[in-house]
Amino acid sequence: MTAFDLLVVGDANPDVVLSGVPREIAFGEREQLVAAGSITLGGSGAITACGAARLGLRTAFVGRVGDDASGRFVLDALTERGVDVAGCVRDREVATAVTVILADGEDRAVLTAPGCLPLLDIMDVDPELERAARHVHVSSYFLQPRLAAGLPTWFAGLRSRGASTSLDTNDDPSGRWDDGVAAAIAQTDVLLPNEAEALALAGRTDGDIIAAGRHLAMASGLPVVKCGARGALAWWDGEPVTVPGLAVEPVDTVGAGDSFNAGFLAGWLGGWLGGRGIVASLRLGAACGSLSTRAVGGTAAQPTLAEALAAIEGSGPRSGAGLTRAGLR
Repeated sequence: MTAFDLLVVGDANPDVVLSGVPREIAFGEREQLVAAGSITLGGSGAITACGAARLGLRTAFVGRVGDDASGRFVLDALTERGVDVAGCVRDREVATAVTVILADGEDRAVLTAPGCLPLLDIMDVDPELERAARHVHVSSYFLQPRLAAGLPTWFAGLRSRGASTSLDTNDDPSGRWDDGVAAAIAQTDVLLPNEAEALALAGRTDGDIIAAGRHLAMASGLPVVKCGARGALAWWDGEPVTVPGLAVEPVDTVGAGDSFNAGFLAGWLGGWLGGRGIVASLRLGAACGSLSTRAVGGTAAQPTLAEALAAIEGSGPRSGAGLTRAGLR
């Protein structure tokens, strides 16, 4: 029996979230007031790990943080949420990454000082820890070039030993979406982009998410595309499968896609695939993503499994308008 259901390898940092930010930022040392501000745990990998642990998965996280106050904040926050961080690396020379999120309603700008994030390497992952995990998830491919360079070979080795893999590339700050990511996707069991990322990875400029999903299905094992409040799309058994999101009044959408990752992987690892199981896994992901928007930051409102299932069954917020094949075009 493996010690962990899920090993997440990726990014972790403090998020400084400012809400109600004006569209035009005044320089010249002018002070501008905003509606609210908070410091929360951030990083796609860290938020996914916390969401998975909240759902009851035995979860470990490996990332690189600085030997500084921000690094201690990150590790303490992960530990408090039930995530094993024994495999994390503390960099004594380079600072922890920091992200500032400027939110205006459901839209936001994201500014990241990468710090030691680009230095994370597959060699940082203890082989005993990777052997102890049923599934390995990697986040933020484009922020971690050393990790990205070795990912295809590493994923292939994990799969040969019976572990499954997933990847959330997140955005490419350079806008290049380089060809190297295709080799990693080819060794990925579950690919978890959002709608814009799926279009970019598929090289589609026409906005046709169905065509993008079809392309990614030929390149990876199972593409699962997050479509925000509209729900999610997966390409299963040669056909698109869609589910709606939940109708909630969002307070903050930061990290909703990462909470979706946690929910979908919980269903997938729980054996909910096959037949209608893909729908159940998608619904759990969509519920977790939607419910996470009830509070500021990516982890404060992540649901338990019981809360997510109650919401799906109608005891909580009711489902919004369903996604359709035509509606996704």
